[in-house]
Amino acid sequence: MDADEEGFDGQQLGNSLSACKDAEFIRYDEEVEKAIQEVCPSAGPLDNPEFNVVEYINKLFPTEQSLSSIDETVLRYRSRLGELDREIRDIIRRQSDTGYSGKHALEDAQKTIEILFARIKNIREKAERTEQTVQEITQGIKRLDTAKQNLTISIKTLQQLKITVTSLKDLEKSTSERDYSLAADQLRVVLNIMDSFEKYQHIEKMQELSGKVSTIKEQLATQIKEDFQKAFTTGGAGPRMKSNLAAACSVVDALEKNIKEDLIRWFINLQMSHYRADFDFTQEHAWLDKIDRRYAWLKRTLVIYQEDCGKIFPIEWGVPERLCLEFCDLTKTQLRQQMGARPGDIEVKLLLYAIQKTTTFEKALAHKYATSSYLETITPISPPRRSTSDNLEMEVPTESATRKEENSLFIGRITRCFEDHLGVYIESQEKNLADLMDQFVKDFHKQCVSESSSRDEPISSLVLPSSADLFVFYKKCLVQCISLSTGEALLQLTQLFQKYLEKFADRVLAANIPKVSQSGGSSGATGRLNLNFLRGDDSAVPEAKLTKSELVIMCTIICTADYCVDTTHQLENKLKEKIDEKYCDTVSFLEQSDKFQTVISNCIHLWVQFGVSVCDGALNSMVKYPWSSVTGVGDHSQYVTTIKRHLAGTVPVLRENLTSCRKYFINFCNRFADTFIPSFISHLYKCRQVTTYAAEQLLLDTSILKKMLLELPSMGQAIQRKAPGSYSKIVQKGMDRAELILKIVMAPHNMADAFVSNYMILMKADAEVASFQRILEMKGLKRSEQTVLLDLFKTRSSQGLAHQNAAAKEEDQADVSLSGSKLRKITLPFTKIGGPKS
Repeated sequence: MDADEEGFDGQQLGNSLSACKDAEFIRYDEEVEKAIQEVCPSAGPLDNPEFNVVEYINKLFPTEQSLSSIDETVLRYRSRLGELDREIRDIIRRQSDTGYSGKHALEDAQKTIEILFARIKNIREKAERTEQTVQEITQGIKRLDTAKQNLTISIKTLQQLKITVTSLKDLEKSTSERDYSLAADQLRVVLNIMDSFEKYQHIEKMQELSGKVSTIKEQLATQIKEDFQKAFTTGGAGPRMKSNLAAACSVVDALEKNIKEDLIRWFINLQMSHYRADFDFTQEHAWLDKIDRRYAWLKRTLVIYQEDCGKIFPIEWGVPERLCLEFCDLTKTQLRQQMGARPGDIEVKLLLYAIQKTTTFEKALAHKYATSSYLETITPISPPRRSTSDNLEMEVPTESATRKEENSLFIGRITRCFEDHLGVYIESQEKNLADLMDQFVKDFHKQCVSESSSRDEPISSLVLPSSADLFVFYKKCLVQCISLSTGEALLQLTQLFQKYLEKFADRVLAANIPKVSQSGGSSGATGRLNLNFLRGDDSAVPEAKLTKSELVIMCTIICTADYCVDTTHQLENKLKEKIDEKYCDTVSFLEQSDKFQTVISNCIHLWVQFGVSVCDGALNSMVKYPWSSVTGVGDHSQYVTTIKRHLAGTVPVLRENLTSCRKYFINFCNRFADTFIPSFISHLYKCRQVTTYAAEQLLLDTSILKKMLLELPSMGQAIQRKAPGSYSKIVQKGMDRAELILKIVMAPHNMADAFVSNYMILMKADAEVASFQRILEMKGLKRSEQTVLLDLFKTRSSQGLAHQNAAAKEEDQADVSLSGSKLRKITLPFTKIGGPKS
């Protein structure tokens, strides 16, 4: 191919590309394209709906050299176009032939359907004619079948009527002869048949028959009641009569329910009439001291019932259970009336004896009738809550009561009558507690005071046995009262517990806290605290003296108070668990727990007072020492030795006797450090003419005191334990301030600016004029020198304050501007929505 042909072909290719770009391709919807792809799947680029002609040609001819094969490519695609044209023509021809043949097939199908419909219509007409013929044939048969059914029902009804009439005659005969064994079966037959005649009651004869049945039922009820009255009121019944009465009970079961109830009620009232007569209000054995005779009467009655009536009354009637319930109700009424009439004769022992016997009796009945089917069918009365713990004074009929026995109708049915008189029991317990409290006070003096006064040895620092005895007594009272009542009486007992817990805290613990004497030794084992110190008045702290035995006594008081706090919380939870729900919110021992905590706090205050008073004496000697005469730094000063010796004799005693209550020992350490360190700094300020050597000596003493205070919780122990973090923080902060004060005192004051700057840097937290003046007084400067330094300090302080105010003002302005910008940004949308346009 020459150059002209190549140029012509390139120009022709360019024109073709331009035409392809301008051409509009047919594009279908995505669903159509997807359907076409499913019917005719193809991966060819020409079948792609996103086909791009230019990209495709560029792929075919990526370089100029590839254009040499353009003619072959054109011929190949023209040949492919010809093949596609032929395929399309063949498809069109086949489609036209298919359409023609389909039309003929559709016409044939329509003709076939018409023939089928005609045949179906013909079959339906024949079926209707056949059905009509069958109905004409069977119409007579249906009439005969209905007649047969009616005749069968009539015969059956007549037979039942005959049986009813015959049974009714037999029933009349059995009734007249009082043969209840036959009458029971005959009555059931008659009643069952009469139930089937319910729809025929509009017939006059049937109404007469129903009236006759009702008459016989009334006659039976009257006769049976008369027979029972005759049998149980005229000398008893023989074996034959008992058998007949048992059959009579079967007849009563077939009668109305009220007849059975009337019969049972009559029988129980008959038995209770004997009980009322035997235990009348006027009888001596009707009082509480012979209450067991009442329960013995019921036991005898049940035995007699089992012998005479056990085979007469059916078990499902529950006659003995109902007899016991009626006995309990009547006994409760009689006891309530008698106790109301004779309240002065009720003593605690008598009341508890009666309650014990009654509770035992109720539990015995609950156990005896735990599986009674009758009791399960009646609605139970909610019994009072009972303690499942061991009862120290009540007899338990079984080793462990079942849930049915605990919820039995008998539990609490009689004992509820004693609740109104439990005030006597509460008064008795209060008297016992008062005697017990007096004994506790005496025991404390015997065990602690006398022993501590006879020798200066530490006594055993355990919980006082009297506190355990008090709560054991509380437990016994609680168990006993719960068995009696969980209502008002238990609430009164709770208030009694609260009262004597407070008395124990006051009379046994607080009253025996040793008081601090101002000179040598304790002025007595008991007394009151220095109230000025407890109120925070440190101006009148005396020099305190406490012996080792007195320290141990106070440790014992703290351990006992802590034990009382924990046990009181357990007591409160138990009372809330057992008391009636309406009283639950009124049970609180918060005041009593606070009272014991106050006793603990007072003891710790007294220890701190004791420690501070001795240390203040040593610190006063530090103030009086002539520091101007110190010419060198030696060993620590004598006052440090005095403080160390005092703490070494006190702290180990407290720690060893508070092993079970270490939190209170740590509390003492914290309070002592909080009190001693400010006192030490105050005494430092009182030192005068402190030279550089003196300041170095004081700094050495301060360092030794700091180390001693950090080791205070484990002082005297072979193995040193790390002090608690909170305590170490208190000591570090306070003693570091004391060291800073001494370092400032050591600094030369010749260069006033440097001295003032140094003070303001080191003492940022205490940059006050009064504190700075104390430093100057410690150094022993003249008035003129102090005036210069004070003026400079005031100037620096005012400048620093002005600088701080300016910085604070700038920060405030920055905050205001920032908040203003935020406000504008926030309000901008509102101006766009509702504001006027600018």
